[in-house]
Amino acid sequence: MIELFVSAFITLFVVIDPPGCAPIYAGLTADANTAQRRSMAIRATVIATIILLIFAWFGEGLLGALHIELDSFRIAGGIMLFAIAIDMVFEKRTERRHDRADKVRAQHAESPEVEDVSVFPMAMPMLAGPGAIASIMLLMARASTVEETAAVLAALGVVMVLTLAALIAAAPLMRFFGDQFESVVTRLLGVLLAALAAQFVIDGLRGSFNL
Repeated sequence: MIELFVSAFITLFVVIDPPGCAPIYAGLTADANTAQRRSMAIRATVIATIILLIFAWFGEGLLGALHIELDSFRIAGGIMLFAIAIDMVFEKRTERRHDRADKVRAQHAESPEVEDVSVFPMAMPMLAGPGAIASIMLLMARASTVEETAAVLAALGVVMVLTLAALIAAAPLMRFFGDQFESVVTRLLGVLLAALAAQFVIDGLRGSFNL
């Protein structure tokens, strides 16, 4: 159970990427005051958590309704996570996030009031994006007992608490560490995610061919 918790924590932490989301959030909420930034951070984290919990509990039933085997989903999810890892290593994912943030900031410029970015783009697709949804479904598929299910959900809870802390502390953290810190952390997490994605594919192939 401890091993599953650690695996789930690392996978979700890497995919959701709190260190990578923090500078984006700081840029999106540059015109907001401290109370507004805290409120939007809490709202974004809660909404993303609810979305991921829905897929954690009902994702397997959805796959069954679509006649998709779990091993097939493991392979497909692993490939998708590997693509995300490649983007992280070469910073393509960060570039897309910044582009999305620039579009939202452009909308802010057209309106004098502070716009709420908690639902879009923070909750979706930055926190509860396709990679996070696929990851939580894959991890729940590995949990065969109540204890293992609790371990996966506990890992999700810890990651989301850390994400909330990163968003709330985004502005002072960016002033302290700078942009280079984000680049280094993102690339290291990308390498780790690539290995985890490869393991998902191997598990899926083993299950499909009874190896």
